[in-house]
Amino acid sequence: MPISDLDSFDRKILGELQTQGRMTNQELADKIGLSPSPCLRRLRQLEGSGVISGYVALVDPVAVGLTVTAFVRVRLDRQDDKHLATFEQVVAEFPEVMECYLMSGDADYHLRVVVESLSAFESFLRYKLTKSPGVSQVTTSFGLRPVVYRTALPLKT
Repeated sequence: MPISDLDSFDRKILGELQTQGRMTNQELADKIGLSPSPCLRRLRQLEGSGVISGYVALVDPVAVGLTVTAFVRVRLDRQDDKHLATFEQVVAEFPEVMECYLMSGDADYHLRVVVESLSAFESFLRYKLTKSPGVSQVTTSFGLRPVVYRTALPLKT
C-alpha cells in the first residue's frame, strides 16, 4: 500500500496499535472514531498490504538478564556484492544481534548487540563476529544507559 493511500484513519490505527498492540477492535474503533466493522476492515487491509508486518511483545532486556548493549562497527576486507551478502547471511544467524545496518562512511555495518555480560560479549566477539568471513576490523562502544528508546514510528496523523 503506497503511503499516499494512507488516510487519517489509517494513520490513527497505526498510531494506536504502536502504543498498545493488544487492544480489542472495539477499543481501537472507539479511540479513532470509527465503528468496529470499518475499523476491522481497515486493519485487515493494513495487515494484508504489509504496512503492519506483525505483532510482538516488547520484553525489558534487563528483566531477562540482558544488561549489556554494545554498538559495533564492522569493516569488511572487501565490499563487493558477494562479500556483503555472505556477511549479512552470517550475522543474521547470531541471536545477539538485534539490529544490523549496511552503512555509508567509515564502517560497512553497524550492529546493536545485546548480551548478559561483558564476558558474553567477549565470547560473541572472539568466537562469532571476528570469525565471520571477510571481517577485517571491529570497533565497539558500550551503551551506558538508554536515553530514548522508541518502537513507534513518527507517523503524521
